[in-house]
This record gives sequence, C-alpha cells and structure tokens, in this order.
Amino acid sequence: MQKDFSYPLKIDELNQQEQHHHLSANAEQCKTLTSILQVEDVKSFTADIYLKLNLREHRLDVWGTVNAELELKSVVSLENFVKNYSSEFSYYYDTKATYKDIRDMEPGIYDEIPDIIENGEIDLGNIAIEQLALVMEDYPRQEGEKFEFVSEFDEETDRQNNPFAVLAKLKK
Repeated sequence: MQKDFSYPLKIDELNQQEQHHHLSANAEQCKTLTSILQVEDVKSFTADIYLKLNLREHRLDVWGTVNAELELKSVVSLENFVKNYSSEFSYYYDTKATYKDIRDMEPGIYDEIPDIIENGEIDLGNIAIEQLALVMEDYPRQEGEKFEFVSEFDEETDRQNNPFAVLAKLKK
C-alpha cells in the first residue's frame, strides 16, 4: 500500500450524512502516481469522492469521479502522447462483513458483492488510483494509430522458408 497519496478515513468516525472529499495530487504526488500507474508522466490527477454511511444496513456507499491527464507511450509508434481520462464509479462496502462472509455468500449472477473494510478504515487515495487504473488501456496508442505487420521477406522467400515446404521436398 502506497503512503504518498493516501487519504485514510476511519469508518467509526463517519456520520450518516453524505460527505464529499476532493483529492488533488501535487507535483510530488504526481511523481509517485507516475510510478504506481507505470506511465511516462502524470500531469494532473483529481478525484471527487462521495460517501454515505447507513449504520442500520451496515453499508457504506462510495461513488464519484476520477480525472487525470497522463502522458503515455504508444505501443505502435513508441511516441509519447497525452491522454485525458475521466471515470465515474460507484460501489459499496459492507461495514460488518469479513472475507469469510464473502466467501460463504452464494450470489446470483447479477448480485452486487460488497467490498471489505480492512482494519476499520478505507483509503480514498487508493480508491481513486484503482478506479483510474481500471479504465486505462493495457496497450495505449494514439488516436487513429493502427498496427500493420509488414514482412521483411517477399512472398517467394516466405514460401521457401516455410517448414512444411522443406518437409514436402524431403518427402519427394
């Protein structure tokens, strides 16, 4: 768990009114996020996170938006480019559930499975980072870029080097 962009909240200290938290990474935190997200550079990173605790139902709803401007390296051209991300998210925690409770659940295909609260707290920084990482591409490329394979051999050379063609010659 990273510590440089950490905003922990203790569940016992929350009230039942809706809460809003605005997170914004400074220059030093952007360097940390660059390393965590494994990108060329994090130019900006902000998150607006809302919380609503319902003690009666043992439920903590978390939703919000994460915005980031990232410098990425294209897997096609190997050139750096800047891309903006904006992701909305929503999920909930069960404030009383344990990992054993979740394992013992038999949810249906459309049932929502709650997240677990560890050590009585959640970290808004980690939530924001995770939500951005979920929408990032595994193989980034600039808008309009396409990968096209060009063989270094001509068609005749490919036929001659084909292992099955060599076997066919041996068979004759």
